[in-house]
Amino acid sequence: MELGPGEPAAGPWRVVPLPEFAASLGGATAGRPRIVAVDGRGGGGKTALAERLRRVLPRAAVVHSDDVAWGHARFGWDDLMIDGVLRPLHAGRPVDFRPPGWDQDFRAGHLEVAAGAATVLIEGVGVSRRSLVPWLDVAVWVQSDFGEARRRGIERDMAELGRTPDEAVRLWAEWEAEEVPFLLADKPWERAHLVVGTASSRPHDPATEVVVSGGS
Repeated sequence: MELGPGEPAAGPWRVVPLPEFAASLGGATAGRPRIVAVDGRGGGGKTALAERLRRVLPRAAVVHSDDVAWGHARFGWDDLMIDGVLRPLHAGRPVDFRPPGWDQDFRAGHLEVAAGAATVLIEGVGVSRRSLVPWLDVAVWVQSDFGEARRRGIERDMAELGRTPDEAVRLWAEWEAEEVPFLLADKPWERAHLVVGTASSRPHDPATEVVVSGGS
């Protein structure tokens, strides 16, 4: 596996059923949802993992950092995440937040988490950064193959955003030029409670199993 710059290899890897992994994220928190960060490099499988966990965890919701950062900044959005999402969750309130970047792009609606959520999964590159740690209950780092994540990210951007191959490659290079130094400086993998392997990790059924570092 080709790891991203500065990232140490995790392992040994073991395959566990998805419900077992979901249960390892911990139980309910009194008076508010449990907040789980699913962090990792772009294209590494964070969104897919968060969605699979949402389906097996009771009363779970997902918040995407891309929605918070929309029209604002690739990585300078932690204040928006705290004030718009994490602070109300910690107060036991629902989330009804319209990120400022949505106005300039005329994006409709609000970012919402309904009252009564038991677990909120915050997913995206940098969601377990140092400034957000006090607001998190569990941090998951998704370790992916660096080259494979790039390939998947470029293919995703072409399919979902309608970019040409040249556009997708150029914009991914611009993304990496910010992502790599950000992660090198912050080192979120050092604070992860759990490390999940995707892309080129052990063979498994992603729909029902997770590859996790450590343990027996």
